[in-house]
Parts: sequence; structure tokens; C-alpha cells
Amino acid sequence: MQAVDLFDAATFERAIPHDYFAWLREHEPAHWQPPTPLRPDVANMLGTEQRGYWAVSRYQDIVDISLNQELFSSERATVMNNDLSEDRMAQLRLWMINQDAPRHTKLRKLVNKGFTKRIIERMDIHVRELAAGIVDRVAPKGECDFVTEVASELPLLVIAELVGCPSEDRDKLFAWSNQMVGFEDPEFSNETGATEAMGEMFEYAGHLAKLRRDDPRDDLTSVLLNAEVDGEKLDDLTFNMFFMLLILAGNETTRNAISGGMLALSEHPGQRSKLAADLSLLPSATEEILRYVSPVISMRRTATRDTEIGGQKIAENDKVVMFYPSANRDPGIFDRPDVFDIQRDPNVHLAFGWGPHFCLGANLARAEIRTIFAELLTRLPDIEVCGPVRRLRSSTVNSIKSMPVRFTPTS
Repeated sequence: MQAVDLFDAATFERAIPHDYFAWLREHEPAHWQPPTPLRPDVANMLGTEQRGYWAVSRYQDIVDISLNQELFSSERATVMNNDLSEDRMAQLRLWMINQDAPRHTKLRKLVNKGFTKRIIERMDIHVRELAAGIVDRVAPKGECDFVTEVASELPLLVIAELVGCPSEDRDKLFAWSNQMVGFEDPEFSNETGATEAMGEMFEYAGHLAKLRRDDPRDDLTSVLLNAEVDGEKLDDLTFNMFFMLLILAGNETTRNAISGGMLALSEHPGQRSKLAADLSLLPSATEEILRYVSPVISMRRTATRDTEIGGQKIAENDKVVMFYPSANRDPGIFDRPDVFDIQRDPNVHLAFGWGPHFCLGANLARAEIRTIFAELLTRLPDIEVCGPVRRLRSSTVNSIKSMPVRFTPTS
């Protein structure tokens, strides 16, 4: 098997290298991936020399790593695959995703108060209204760019509603998110773009927090600002950092799943017809979309002491990168893993991660995916991809930038 450069984001812009991951799972479940030169603007932004990492491809190894925060740290060098300067890491460690226990545990308990069953159920009802409005706007056109007019719209509207942002601010959230997550892609990146976007979103979060402290409402921002654990509340800095994480994670993951799901259904017309004929299959179809698409490509951990993965010795401070698309097609876990099967059962995929860092918004994301496809398949039953699919250049998220679709116009 010819080696594939997993370090190079352009690899994933072309396609997820599933054949290579299959070879790695069998022959090198912990594979050493040396660094490759970055574009000068990206290298300047990261501010430090890049090291290689151990690419982990098997399902069980990724589960084991995810469960063991003490041995595989999110905090020591953050979850970003790229190495960062110490001052950048210090800033990013304020994000819950870049923390270990006990700090992570305490903050997660606080944030959990904003994701209660009542709040999610209330949003589930509103998601249906938002999805219907999105389809209302595109239905008369007969064609549209699915990413910008459908897939990105729903999670942005849901997040804006959830946190109490005006819906007209969704374009700002979309642009900031693209710049921060797409820093490896020339279309979204320049030397200071991601840093500027982070600063602007930080200021926006601070402004929103001030509004809600003065005028609390029935939204996630107000809940989070008033929640307490052991007598402690979120301070402004922690709230601002969590707000940014919520926008990035909630927007990117769901948008990518919806876009990738539309592509998968177009590429598998038999499965699409089966789903359109029986929408009761939407829950299992949603899980299969998440498994098959794997909206998050990778996350990094750092070994806190010498250890082993799959028989391979790992040294303290080595980078360990978990590849979820590979785990989600591990034949040791999934029968016929390369087949898109909307009735797959069981389907214990890792699209939302595993263990202490399991995605807080997983159930809300599932509701968004189910709801938008229910609307699309009911009202635009012949919708299909009709042109070139442009992917984001990223080794972190499996994202589609643009994807034209066509359908019979309806009023």
C-alpha cells in the first residue's frame, strides 16, 4: 500500500482515504506520520515548529484513548493536531475541549445545566419550524447550493435561537466559524484571519453576556450565566470561550453531517428511496449518516508518560491523533463497514467522540439531521446532487464547501 500523507490537509480535501485507513488498521494501527511543510501563512499563524504524530485507526484503541484522560491528555498540548506556541495553548486551554479532569469535569457539570432534557425538547419543536422555513425559501427555485442555503442554515439558526442571538447575526457566525475551522484552506485563510475571527467572536460573546446579565431571558446564555456548581458560576472569560466552542462545534459538525448525508443519499438511490418511502427509518438513517460521513475527521491527545498502542511504543509527550472515519469503518465492529445502510443495527459509531469529551449537543444535532431530511424528502422528493462537490481543505473536519442540488420546484 502506497503511503498517504495524513499530515497534509489537501489529502482530505480530495477524499477521506478509506483504503489507506483499512490497510493501517490491519498492519499499523499506530502509524508514525512525519510532518510535512505547511503553507507559510499557516506556519506563521501556528507560531512553532511542527512535529509528527502517531495516527490511530482502530475503533477499540480510539475508545481506550478517549476514556483515559490521565494517560492521554487533551490539556497538555490541546486537541489540535498542529503544534502551537505556548501562549496560544494557554489561551485555548480555556476551552472545555482542551481540558482534563478535574477542571474539565467541573466545567462540564456547569455547562450541562444548559443542556437539560427540557431545553432540548423545547428546541426540538422549534427545529421543525426552522427546517420548514428553510425548505420554504428554496422550494420555488428548483436548484440551490445545498451547503449555504440548507445545510449551514439550520444549525446556525438553531444555535442563534438557543443562545439568544438575533437570527440576522447568523452570517457573522458562519463567517467566523469558516475562518477559524478552515485555517488550512486558502479560501478562508490568511495570516491573521483565524486570529481576527476568534477575537471578533470573543467580543460578540462578551456583548451578549452583558445583555443577558442585565436582561435574563429563556435562552442558553442566561441559563449558563446563572448556573452554579459548588457555589461557582461561569466567569465572563470562561463563558466567552465556551460560546466560541459552542458556535464552532454546533455549526460545523451538524452542517457537515447534513451535507455529507445529502451526498450519501444521492450516491445510494436505493437507500434514499427506502427512506423516502418510510420516514420511520429516520432515526437509524441519521445514525448511519453520522457513521458513514464522520463529520469530525480527527482529534489529538498527548501521552503523559511512556505507553503502548497496538503494540507500538509511545513516548511521553508524543502526539496521538485519533481518526474517526477509520474507527467508524472498522470491520471488527461494523458488518460490511463500507456499505451505506440506513437500517444498520447496532451502530455504535464514534461520530460524537467517546468518554468524558462526548459531544454535549449530540441529541440536538441528531434532531436537526432527522428534521431537515424529513422536510426535504417529503417536500422535495427528487432532490439530488447535480454538480461538482467542493470540499474544505482540513485534516480536522470533513466539510463540504459547496454542492449544487436540483429538484422539481414547488410553491
